[in-house]
Amino acid sequence: MLAVADRCRRTGSRPVGARALASPVRPRHDGAVTETPADAAAHEPPAAADGPWGRRPPGPRGPGGRRALYDRRLRATHEQWTVPGRLLGALLARPGLIQALGADRTPVERDGRVLHPGVQALLGLTTVLDKVTDRGGGTPDPVGTREVFVATTRMVMPSRTDVHAVGRTIPGPAGAPDVPVRVYRRFGVGIGRPGHRPAAIAYFHGGGWVVGDLDSHDASCRLIAAVTGCVVVAVDYRLAPEHPFPAAVEDSVAAYAWIQRNHGILGTAPGVVGVMGDSAGGNLAAVVAQETRPGRRSAVDDVPPPVAQCLIYPALDARFVTESFRVMGDRFFLTREGMEAFRAHYVPDPADYGDVRASPALCEDLDGLAPAVVVTAGFDPLRDEGTAYAAALAGAGVAVEYRCYDDMVHGFFGMGVVPDCLALATEVCDAMGSLMRRVTPHRGD
Repeated sequence: MLAVADRCRRTGSRPVGARALASPVRPRHDGAVTETPADAAAHEPPAAADGPWGRRPPGPRGPGGRRALYDRRLRATHEQWTVPGRLLGALLARPGLIQALGADRTPVERDGRVLHPGVQALLGLTTVLDKVTDRGGGTPDPVGTREVFVATTRMVMPSRTDVHAVGRTIPGPAGAPDVPVRVYRRFGVGIGRPGHRPAAIAYFHGGGWVVGDLDSHDASCRLIAAVTGCVVVAVDYRLAPEHPFPAAVEDSVAAYAWIQRNHGILGTAPGVVGVMGDSAGGNLAAVVAQETRPGRRSAVDDVPPPVAQCLIYPALDARFVTESFRVMGDRFFLTREGMEAFRAHYVPDPADYGDVRASPALCEDLDGLAPAVVVTAGFDPLRDEGTAYAAALAGAGVAVEYRCYDDMVHGFFGMGVVPDCLALATEVCDAMGSLMRRVTPHRGD
């Protein structure tokens, strides 16, 4: 079993990513941390390194393995940015200009951590825009931000052009409407190798169970498919307040069961399905992993539990009682007030806070859960929930790889306009792909 350890790195104002917990090879991404979408080809690739978990699937990475994966010059050939995204990247490459507009230039330190300067520039730009547009007066109603959320996420992430995406609907839970999904497959994956079908990953998007959809996380799902070599199925579960808890859980479980039962339609290996999600989606991924185990309320004979899980800054405890909620609950994009607004929509009855389907961190029986990658950010009110859950999984005998990116904020996985964020998002996807290959070798029908 992999030991759980906090890889938080405190390095002053210099941005440094986290290292994989138990990897014998340290993934390099130093060729990816200095450029912007406007000048992505400016650097030479880092030194090559072999993958720690064995041979990688054939495809765009080529024989260089991680050299190709973290080489921004090569990756940029498969990335398409929106015009606003390119302009934003060019602006973030000139932090002095943002500071001249009124942003604070003093390095941000809190709880012994130093905020990444690129993230600080993005945060400062957001603060300036809020002042200019008079949007800084209080926490907005999350429901009213749905369209803005989608537009923003599509601006700050590049869209991978080497991935095929197709939408469809699948049966929802009993008595509920169908669930829209989107299926992602990197071109060439699963072709010409009928005895070695790819694994599948069910992806549940973030957004506080209130905002977000297939479009808001399209770029992230494309990145996951491109890096892992798995077929990714993104789930558009019902949102609160129109559909409060446990509607999102029921849709997620139904979608996961459909993926397991329809490997022939998806062209994936039977029984080889992982779950993955960010923020609220990390909550749903954890719940699906727990509730589909034998003997649990959602378990059925023909739907095995996931073989792996990747929880990206997950929301795991609806009570909001951790120290990081107190220390990091303001200023850094996700705030305590924002989380309370999301919770009021999703779990309107406080009596449900203790339900393990709303607060999977409160589950006392973690035996038999799938091996996990748990990722947190230093400047995130949800940080301590992920840290505690990773430790609890390890205590139950579950193999865990825990990473804390100490200078990052909640949402960095979708902030590709900051080059380090895109590199670290790639690293997280790489960790999940490595886990999928390690725990379940490819097999055919």
